[in-house]
Amino acid sequence: MLVDTEEWYFRATQRALAEIGVNLQRAAYHEFRACGETAWGLARQAGVGEPVIAQHRAHRDRYYQEFLRREDIEIPGVEEVLALLKDHYKMAIVTTSKRTDFDLIHRSRSIVKHMEFVLTVEDYEKEKPAPEPYLSALRRFGAAPGEAVVVEDSEQGLKAARAAGIECIIIRNHFFAGSHDFAGARRVIASIRELPRVLSAWRVAAPDM
Repeated sequence: MLVDTEEWYFRATQRALAEIGVNLQRAAYHEFRACGETAWGLARQAGVGEPVIAQHRAHRDRYYQEFLRREDIEIPGVEEVLALLKDHYKMAIVTTSKRTDFDLIHRSRSIVKHMEFVLTVEDYEKEKPAPEPYLSALRRFGAAPGEAVVVEDSEQGLKAARAAGIECIIIRNHFFAGSHDFAGARRVIASIRELPRVLSAWRVAAPDM
């Protein structure tokens, strides 16, 4: 939602699996992501042992970081929108990224300065779509579910938000186009630039938010 990394994580995973003879199709990957499952189950089904899987997951991490250094992952409007929102909302990042990847993504960006805190995958035991990541964020804020809203771009994130009892706004991501239906989202919008207007209208309708 804040950076455009989904395509590159998929390609890194696809490349690493191909090295051990596993063909990861985009449609299957979308299904894995929606359920919070790992594509490495395909390798296990093919009889690949855990030491080999661990080795190639490390390859995947390296390929992904190469993409992050090389490819354009900017999403137009992000900095502008966050600057508008920061005076009206307390914000945090709750991500399934590893801390090393997160730090690489944000080392030359100023997105994090708008946030109260950041939770990466190392900060909780169960990833999205489990509710734990967002429940952890609520505890950090000292907030109830009804006092928060989650902004996501994936079915996996939507399920995590709803499981935590939090309403969710989805910003469409081209990577998931046509693969996730986002049933249960409070709103589905086309661009992050729509977010301030949507949140403002929401506050008027629900002043206790």
